Amino acid sequence: MAKVYFHVDLDAFFASVEQKEHPEYKGKPVIIGGIPGDRRAVVSTASYEARKYGVHSAMPLVQAVKLCPNGIFIRGNYHHYAEVSQQIMNIFHKYSPEVLQMSIDEAFIDMSGTERLFGPFEKTAMKLKQEVFEKTGLTVSVGISSSMYVAKIASGYRKPDGLTFIPEGDEEKFMLSLPLEKLWGAGTKTQERLKKCGLKTIQSIYEKSLNYLIAIFGENTGTFLYESVRGNKAMNFYREVKNHSISAETTFEFDLTDKDAIESALMELSLSVIMRMHKEKVRTRTVAVKIRYEDFTTFTVQETSEFPVANADDFFERCKRLFYKKYQDARGIRLLGVSADNVEKKDVPVQKELFDFGNEKKSKVEEAIFNFENKHPELKIRKARLIKKSK
Repeated sequence: MAKVYFHVDLDAFFASVEQKEHPEYKGKPVIIGGIPGDRRAVVSTASYEARKYGVHSAMPLVQAVKLCPNGIFIRGNYHHYAEVSQQIMNIFHKYSPEVLQMSIDEAFIDMSGTERLFGPFEKTAMKLKQEVFEKTGLTVSVGISSSMYVAKIASGYRKPDGLTFIPEGDEEKFMLSLPLEKLWGAGTKTQERLKKCGLKTIQSIYEKSLNYLIAIFGENTGTFLYESVRGNKAMNFYREVKNHSISAETTFEFDLTDKDAIESALMELSLSVIMRMHKEKVRTRTVAVKIRYEDFTTFTVQETSEFPVANADDFFERCKRLFYKKYQDARGIRLLGVSADNVEKKDVPVQKELFDFGNEKKSKVEEAIFNFENKHPELKIRKARLIKKSK
């Protein structure tokens, strides 16, 4: 039986949440990440209206202010965004038990073999989109393919509120129809190198042999380019330990080099994981961070502590510490991921730290907020964003 994947992307997620909850923001450029005057802030998400001015994620906020001085700038409420994300992920689980959440605003759904239950895949995707909109007021874009890689690209093909179905066997045809800029995973520096080599279209890459691409770009990037323009059917985002870990990762539209942007991304990923841990009533002592650089070399660093992760702040600090153990300064980062590995139920006895320093209290407050909002979704208890002090 052929595999069929939905890749679902929450459209301009953080900004869309703010526009939904503040109708006066609708149709206006909304920029999440900070307010004018925040010296070290970076853009987390920009609404589609703001993107027309050239504003994009990971951009220094000061630059965004220059490009879009009349924009609505918001520091953001990431705890609340994580709650809305979880509500949407719960909807996805109604359609398949196999949901792989990649980050706070995207997920793969393995829909293989569900046609008898739900009908044609396009019809099911429309139903899923409608259910998300009716329950949250937000739109999502869906890509459908037998290749996870192609499904991810397809979800961005007609954003926002898009739906693109690539029938099995049409993966290469679809890839060859795209402009080079749509080759997901090839960042700005890779695309510049491609163009300098005369490879200005996906078709021109397709026509080159694997050996040629490896000779020019190295084994990692060369192999990726060869496979990606053919639909990359072998690319599988599922992790071997997915049943024993809770993870989140994101691939950036632009390579990250700014440390504030990197730490903001780590914070969002950490919050996404910790909220899922609260939902599943689990804890962990093992934290891992994944870094993929612009040339597709990938490093993973893991650490197991004597004591479990206490709360969101604790998880973020552990991830940040691990990140800097492997970070190679000035190299562009294409992807970041964090995970809580070897998770266990909270009711398993565990040794506690001798000195608490308020961690247990923070954890109980977080869990209480999570449980309260689950029972009363109409009420929103807001937690302030972690803001790093200027050095």
